[in-house]
Amino acid sequence: MKKLIAGLIPKKFRKDKTIIPVVRLSGAIMAGSSPGRRSLNLASVSAALEKAFSMKTSPCVAISLNSPGGSPVQSRLVFQRIRALAEEKQKPVLIFVEDVAASGGYMIALAGDEIFVDPTSIVGSIGVVSGGFGFTGLIDKIGVERRVYTAGENKVMLDPFQPEKEKDIAFLKDLQGEIHQVFIQMVKDRRGAKLTDNPDLYSGLFWSGLKGVELGLVDGIGDMRSTLKGRYGDKVELKLVSTPTNLFGRAKSGVIAGGLSGAEMATGFASGLAETAEERALWGRYGL
Repeated sequence: MKKLIAGLIPKKFRKDKTIIPVVRLSGAIMAGSSPGRRSLNLASVSAALEKAFSMKTSPCVAISLNSPGGSPVQSRLVFQRIRALAEEKQKPVLIFVEDVAASGGYMIALAGDEIFVDPTSIVGSIGVVSGGFGFTGLIDKIGVERRVYTAGENKVMLDPFQPEKEKDIAFLKDLQGEIHQVFIQMVKDRRGAKLTDNPDLYSGLFWSGLKGVELGLVDGIGDMRSTLKGRYGDKVELKLVSTPTNLFGRAKSGVIAGGLSGAEMATGFASGLAETAEERALWGRYGL
């Protein structure tokens, strides 16, 4: 009789299962999104994170992470939001790395109270990189004259159409060094005594999941389902929590996509092509 009555109760109200919310964080970390693609940033994941942490009966929040990095600002913002919610709701966070959690992706992984990887995952790359192209030879070859007018002597610093200047490079390296130190301190604060004394740890190198465990960058080898069932029992049920998106892959808001003009849509698609190329370069660095 009890089984019959239990069968009539809607699944979400049954207490014979342990529901664990799962948030998937995937992609290159960039501010904003373009038509046809969705970047990983605070705006794109905040709603899903809020919903996951609001599930009162769940013993933890699981995050599936797959990112080659990108914007250090967005990486820190996502990290901070996860930690703020974890402390507010008093829930542990378990991060499960898929292909890669490198650079900004690893910065987000630091939000986990525990980090699990596949033996073949890529982790680390604790460093800062800036890149670009120089077109001075090209514009000379095709006979183009560069004309720039500024108020402020440093407004055209690192202009790709002008020869590099030593003082500009030195300024950029100082800036990178400051950001690198913030990243290093985050690693030390979150991983603490788990880290091994390795001279290459903060050099920008990246490692396999197996080596990451040895270095103390992550806690262990394990997939999400097996790890959570081993910890919370066979009646664990994983519930994917995602952010609703519109036709263009953007998080839904009060703005209707149909209100965009043709020029705005064309600009968006052009921007999307450039961002796609940048994203492919980020993944390609790790052979993915």
